Amino acid sequence: MNCKRGHRDPDDITEAYFCGLMHSVGYRKEDLSKPQIAVVNSWTDVNPGHKSLAELAGYVKEGIWAAGGTPAEFGVPAPCDGMAQGAGMHYVLPQRDLIAGSVECMVKAHSFDGMVMLASCDKIIPGMLLAAARLDLPTIFLSAGAMAPYEERGTVYVTPDLKEAIGQFNGDFITKEEFQKWKMNICFSQGTCSMMGTANTMGTFLEAVGLAPWGSATMFCHGAGKRRQARDVGERIVALTRDGKNFRDFFDERAIENGIRYVSAIGGSTNAVLHITAFCRAMGIPMDLGKFDKIQSSVPVVCKFKPSSKYNISDYHRVGGVPAVLSTIREKLNLDAKIVAGGTLGEFLDSAAVGADGEIIHEVTSPLHESGCFSILSGNLAPLGAVVKKSSVESSMMRHKGPAVVFDSEENVREHLLNKRIEPGSVLVVRYEGPKGGPGMRELSIPAAMLVGMGLHTSVAMVTDGRFSGATRGPCVGHVAPEAFLGGPIALVENGDIIEIDLNLNMMSLLVPDDVLEERKKKLKSPPERSLTGILRSYREGVSGAEDGALWL
Repeated sequence: MNCKRGHRDPDDITEAYFCGLMHSVGYRKEDLSKPQIAVVNSWTDVNPGHKSLAELAGYVKEGIWAAGGTPAEFGVPAPCDGMAQGAGMHYVLPQRDLIAGSVECMVKAHSFDGMVMLASCDKIIPGMLLAAARLDLPTIFLSAGAMAPYEERGTVYVTPDLKEAIGQFNGDFITKEEFQKWKMNICFSQGTCSMMGTANTMGTFLEAVGLAPWGSATMFCHGAGKRRQARDVGERIVALTRDGKNFRDFFDERAIENGIRYVSAIGGSTNAVLHITAFCRAMGIPMDLGKFDKIQSSVPVVCKFKPSSKYNISDYHRVGGVPAVLSTIREKLNLDAKIVAGGTLGEFLDSAAVGADGEIIHEVTSPLHESGCFSILSGNLAPLGAVVKKSSVESSMMRHKGPAVVFDSEENVREHLLNKRIEPGSVLVVRYEGPKGGPGMRELSIPAAMLVGMGLHTSVAMVTDGRFSGATRGPCVGHVAPEAFLGGPIALVENGDIIEIDLNLNMMSLLVPDDVLEERKKKLKSPPERSLTGILRSYREGVSGAEDGALWL
């Protein structure tokens, strides 16, 4: 039996060095003649959505061995967005592209034949998707599963409740003792946060586009079924590799459109807009914000989850999860899209005995919202677009008009929220937090949650060239483009300027005469000085705008 390396000639004597080095780490001669499967693991001790992946990788490898393949595990970074809030958030979105680059480099260097991607959270799944799109090898994804909710006196709490508790404590709505108890208990176990944040938006997106096992994102992280599922994934990737079924055989334009419609139907994260735009750009598929909006607005919102409703991810799993939503909106889907489990999406849905339950998942005839969960805004404040999750906005705030209160960083708005009065009716404008300006397009998750905790989300809007979390609710408009660092109109806003936001008309306007804005442009000062070295300096130099997915590498 000959040693082989990827698709290279096994009789090539120059492969001797490769074979010898593989022998040194325990691989046998016969192992090197089998399909070489990369187990790309984003395990880390400091991310609850990834902590269990160390164990899960072992089950995946067992499945690969059992099916006649040879697994080889390596790791990539896995930042937790929740832990990185504030200054650390500068380094989170850049890691999406670093993860993509590190996977690409490692897989190309070692000439693997197929890949299992182990990932759960906000930038790790998108980073691995970018890598898979570039490598186009047989690929299956597997996430860790969901965190268990915390229950106290009949009330169920999950992670966004802890963020909003900051505002509640600051506003004296809860005691110090309650606040401390929630800090200790709300993040109850390992697994992805039990809400429809970016992690679960992207994890369930993987199911909707046919790249991950059904239920993999919504089942409990600690369940025995997750271990069995991991073995199944290990066996299936070997079959896909032997059959030469590559990533783009499944993740094509039909699947991506299905994924967009799915994300819209569940009230998913605004970050999905950024990531899906990036995937399409990397694959050469046309996808601007206008096209994205046309696709996402073609479906009704049939379910919403924490923090936009009382239901969490385990509730979602209990009523059928992703297959139930896809069955509910099936008339809007490309049913001929292929799935890694085998066959087409339509064939799977024909056999799936799930659908809308009427309470958590609504029928399309009685939706929560008629035309998608997002508003893709345009107007003189965001000529290249902006994004808001309208399905998480109170009906009274779908149209809002008020005076601007301007901040040049997240730190400034946090300090104001903690120590000064916010006038109802205001529009908080937080700028120089875009991809280049931040740099890193920070997520203003904590300020947005503080607004909710302080009861201001029904009277105050927030607008930024940065991002918001999938767990954000209220009238929070992000991704404003062009960003302030590039001289976009958001850089021209002054305190007291009137801003009008209309989510039904998809418009956001700065009600200042054009000639006044032209004069301000002539006098515009340089962006705030931020001393940059290393990664952040490189990121600022190379990253594209939010309207193009903020691609760096």
